[in-house]
Amino acid sequence: MARGKTAVVRRGEARLYLGKADQFLEQARAALDARRYDAALLNGIHAAISGTDAVTVALGGRRSTDPDHQRSVDLLEESAASDPEIRERSRQVRALLAQKNTVEYESRSASARDARDGVERAGRLVEWAREMLAKARL
Repeated sequence: MARGKTAVVRRGEARLYLGKADQFLEQARAALDARRYDAALLNGIHAAISGTDAVTVALGGRRSTDPDHQRSVDLLEESAASDPEIRERSRQVRALLAQKNTVEYESRSASARDARDGVERAGRLVEWAREMLAKARL
């Protein structure tokens, strides 16, 4: 059982979370183009979180409601623990989440390189979430 708080969600709602991921990713890319690197990176991180929610809803009908976003990755790992791809994607989401506190709450700004890298990684994660929903026929 995943640590943290979770909610039961109809599997059909996975597309709604993917839609949120797409919106966050679109804003991340726009912010990157406008050289607003903190906004770009943070929106990329939120895109990855929403993409993770889409996958956990699609696979298991649950999503994390815990304030600690690491719990959403725990739930992702639980949904298909033996799948090496899930383990790798979980590692990638955790790497993005490791930057969230810094970019959101600390005085140090994200660099252009960090923002670009984060947005690119988020884009790959959202695309993977889209593929997972297609495999789940949602």
